[in-house]
Amino acid sequence: MSNTLNTAKSQLKQAIINAIKKAQSNGELIEAQLPDFIIETPADRSNGDLATNAAMAGARVFRTAPVKIAQAITGNIELDSTFFEKCETAGPGFINFFYSKDFYASVIQDVESEGEAYGSSDYGKGKKVMVEFVSANPTGPMHMGNARGGALGDCLAAVLQKAGYNSYREFYVNDAGNQIEKFACSLEARYLQIYKDDIIFPEDGYQGGDITEHARAYADEFGDKLVDADSEIRKKTLVDYALPKNIAKMQSDMAKYKIHYDKWFFESELHKSGEVKKVVDLLTDKGLTYEKEGAVWYKNKEVCTALLLKEGKTQDYIDKLELKDDVLIRQNGNPTYFTADIAYHKNKFDRGFETLIDIWGADHHGHVMRMKGAMEAIGYNPDEFRVVLMQLVKLVSGGQVVKMSKRTGKAIQLGDLLEEVPVDSARFLFNTREANTQMDFDLDIAVQQDSQNPVYYVQYAHARICSILKAIKKDGIEPRKCSAEELGLLTQPEEKELINHIAQFSDEIVSAAADYDPTKITRYVTQTATLFHKFYNSCRVKCDDESLMQARLSLCSAVKTVIKNVLEMFNIECPESM
Repeated sequence: MSNTLNTAKSQLKQAIINAIKKAQSNGELIEAQLPDFIIETPADRSNGDLATNAAMAGARVFRTAPVKIAQAITGNIELDSTFFEKCETAGPGFINFFYSKDFYASVIQDVESEGEAYGSSDYGKGKKVMVEFVSANPTGPMHMGNARGGALGDCLAAVLQKAGYNSYREFYVNDAGNQIEKFACSLEARYLQIYKDDIIFPEDGYQGGDITEHARAYADEFGDKLVDADSEIRKKTLVDYALPKNIAKMQSDMAKYKIHYDKWFFESELHKSGEVKKVVDLLTDKGLTYEKEGAVWYKNKEVCTALLLKEGKTQDYIDKLELKDDVLIRQNGNPTYFTADIAYHKNKFDRGFETLIDIWGADHHGHVMRMKGAMEAIGYNPDEFRVVLMQLVKLVSGGQVVKMSKRTGKAIQLGDLLEEVPVDSARFLFNTREANTQMDFDLDIAVQQDSQNPVYYVQYAHARICSILKAIKKDGIEPRKCSAEELGLLTQPEEKELINHIAQFSDEIVSAAADYDPTKITRYVTQTATLFHKFYNSCRVKCDDESLMQARLSLCSAVKTVIKNVLEMFNIECPESM
């Protein structure tokens, strides 16, 4: 994809290098190796569109004050045939550069030529990346953390795809292990309580009303046929009845949330295929297990210590972590959840994924190093296992925390939220705060149809542009492509600020992908809407100068394309009227 901003940066870097070499050849600077320098966008754009620290970076090698180096560079720089019209020095030696009209024209032409592909890049080089997110326990309903994790994970996968990765979405269903046994015992107790008075509910059982509902539904359909059955047969029958219903509800909630996974991966398949056992054998062959008290243990402390030392951590730092070894196979012969988790991540790498990204609740932070160590232990690069830790979310209404659903009087579930709040609003709002920050989700704002609601604000900007274009056509004016000279008429500060912002779209996508942070894009598109409204309120689109009018219509269309590309990337409706 063409990218005017990156072209401009490349032109500027070469122009600076050429200026330094010219200054060396005419004796203004001594002969020395050229210093590394950066080109960046100044915090205050009134100081320039791009700036460089080349003069300060060169002070040591050129043995000259930065101000003098800056003067040597600006005195010898050639900006012809670049996207810059002038430069000036500032402060202790910064050099600021200002775009020419050609830059602004080229940005709009990029958007026009690329359309829905605008903002895409080859940054990811087609690398296969799996994003595993939500992966809620199937023994109960999904909660608010799953709502936040769903929006973050789905939109992160979309950002990665836009940035040139081959991204894949997966949901890991924990349909084996201790939690399923607990689920079975809970269902059994609730079922038997329908027919008997002396049944004690397990202390560690699942207390949710959904357990009682499943037991009652089975009894209504099949009666007391399981009352006198063997306990194991009874539990298996109840789980086989209830678990598929829970999973189907999860799948329907995710679909309603506009999340469509490439695969729902079942933990039970790892056990059936023998992959869990194989990973224990692999670790044993590497000398990383031992037996104690009838269980098989993994040398987690040894592995993680070695990994942390390799990363440059001190022994004192490692000691404070109080690392411990982990059980792989319990005394009863059953593998632990950790063992299955290692096997699952090995399976991901074995399927050809080069980077694994997991969205986890912040309470799992202690598990990150264990899994990184385990990946290295089984022969994979631990740096290609990444975890996005997500903080808690609180629902707020009227300034007060809301814990119960008005409809059911019970703890609010994902399904309840999606009945009360528009899906687009939820997806956007959950992506307005970085994953590592606690979040208050304001139910009142989420249902508002005004500028207080961020997604409505952005959608309205798109609809407003559509309305402008329709009105222009109704007046008999047909928008057309403009020449570079005509686009060069866009010289008002509000026009230039808006075009500058559009130019950064691809870089914002890359930054969001590199940091695994899709919230950068919701902030970007919200700012796009703000700058558009600012432009529209300051610059009349329909005016007497036909060329200027067409240039402004082109700018409107470019903004419309950028907003649409973001909303469609995040699977959010992009209305043409509101």
